Amino acid sequence: MAEPDFEQPAHFAFDAESGAEIAHIVAKYPVGRQASAVIPALYVAQRQMKRQTGSAWVPVKAMDAVAERLGMAPIRVYEVTTFYFMFNTAPIGKYHLQLCTTTPCWLRGSDEVVRACRDATGIKGWKETSADGLFTMTEVECVGACVNAPILQVDDDFYEDMDAEKVKTLIAALREGKPPPPGSMIGRQTSAPEGGPTTLTTLQFAPGT
Repeated sequence: MAEPDFEQPAHFAFDAESGAEIAHIVAKYPVGRQASAVIPALYVAQRQMKRQTGSAWVPVKAMDAVAERLGMAPIRVYEVTTFYFMFNTAPIGKYHLQLCTTTPCWLRGSDEVVRACRDATGIKGWKETSADGLFTMTEVECVGACVNAPILQVDDDFYEDMDAEKVKTLIAALREGKPPPPGSMIGRQTSAPEGGPTTLTTLQFAPGT
């Protein structure tokens, strides 16, 4: 197996913000069941790495810190971290471009969105980071917003109804550090049809109410 081309940090400790957040999370579970907090605790660790390094990922030492805090065997935390796509086990760019290419998004033009992302960032393959360190592209499974496909998820935000031109505009805004509000990029009202709702457009009451 090839050695990774990045270094794992030698130490990781939860800062005050993360420590308080984990304490709040663990308090939601019965005594002796704190291992149930492993997923949100890993999120806390990943967000701390983002704050401290600009890259949202979970190094091994952070997994160990989660295991110690929750009284778990480290291997159990490793299993969870490597199973779910939302946890990054290697450094990523400032912005994580997560592209859904499953059937609904593909039928609505996800190939065009992928090409536009590659053209705008210079990234050639999946799990690669742009030369300027700003963007990492990952192919993901359905993100559950099929009605407004195709979807481009940036970090935790969904940008919907995307096409090549909208990708170019979004990438340019991210380069300037000015991400637009997430949601439909064509002004769609939540999941209503393009052009606006066609049913239940007026509020009606039954007689006597």
